Amino acid sequence: MQSPRHIALLSYEQANVVDITGPLQVFTSGNVWLKDRGHPGYRCRVLSLRGGAVTTSSGLPLVTEPLSAIADDMIDTLIVPGGPGAESEDAKALAPWILDRHPHLRRLCSVCTGAFPLAETGLLDGLRVVTHWMYAPRLQALYPRLNVEQDPIYIRQGKLWTSAGVTAGIDMALALLEEDYGHAASIYAARQMVVFLKRPGGQSQFSVPLATQSALAERSFDALHTWISEHLDEPLSIERLAEWMCMSPRTFARRYVEAIGQTPARTVERMRVEAASQWLESSAMPLKQIAVRCGFTSDQNLRRAFLRQFGVGPLDYRERFAPPATSG
Repeated sequence: MQSPRHIALLSYEQANVVDITGPLQVFTSGNVWLKDRGHPGYRCRVLSLRGGAVTTSSGLPLVTEPLSAIADDMIDTLIVPGGPGAESEDAKALAPWILDRHPHLRRLCSVCTGAFPLAETGLLDGLRVVTHWMYAPRLQALYPRLNVEQDPIYIRQGKLWTSAGVTAGIDMALALLEEDYGHAASIYAARQMVVFLKRPGGQSQFSVPLATQSALAERSFDALHTWISEHLDEPLSIERLAEWMCMSPRTFARRYVEAIGQTPARTVERMRVEAASQWLESSAMPLKQIAVRCGFTSDQNLRRAFLRQFGVGPLDYRERFAPPATSG
């Protein structure tokens, strides 16, 4: 009889409890479906350097096994969580052990800032990786050989998987489950956990208005962003935006880039794409109508914008994210 796949979840002082228990619950829920069909499923274990109780960032202690409790060739998938302790010596001390076991693993994954201890191994050098959007600039600064991205929910690069903040670990674990046992197993686990199944790497981990607001030390463009979101179906040229801000186009463009880190035209396009994605997810509205409502004027312009931002067209996006009744 086939043996269960061993999932090892690492822990350290001040790790995020959801980074560990979220993926753990995915595999546990998947086991119910798998065992009903005669599959051995998964055996999940939580490991730490020395074993025993490890205090998570929420104050909840987790009882762990020592790293020595499991043989190198037993681990199928290794998951490294994030948390406030991700840059601690306790977390960094895991790097040599991870590096030694890497050749024996089928998959090596990180959740949230778990990318920091994983980056210590050097295994992420030259790869596209993602972490919690708030910590992406720091990860890039500390490990310049990485290609850090802020938008995706998760990224797969061969056997290495990285995921975004906290609950994105659940999305990644559902994708791992689907890779192993198919869509039916992952949809069962998602339904048991009452979470969305299809939130793959193309879907942004935070909204455009939230990102622009977080970028500001002074909130001088907040009102403009609110106004843009209410007038997406209208022409929004640099000249019109500058006039609304009572600035010359040149001064407006310069100050905006300094504050936000991208051009006004880029923000407008991203906000239009976000609005369009919400229509695609929640309705069966034709593409041409969505394009007009969101200011793209044509479905071809809408398609080009989606390809730039998500790497997929709007119809593919709808197929991935919309409920079955609204797909098409």
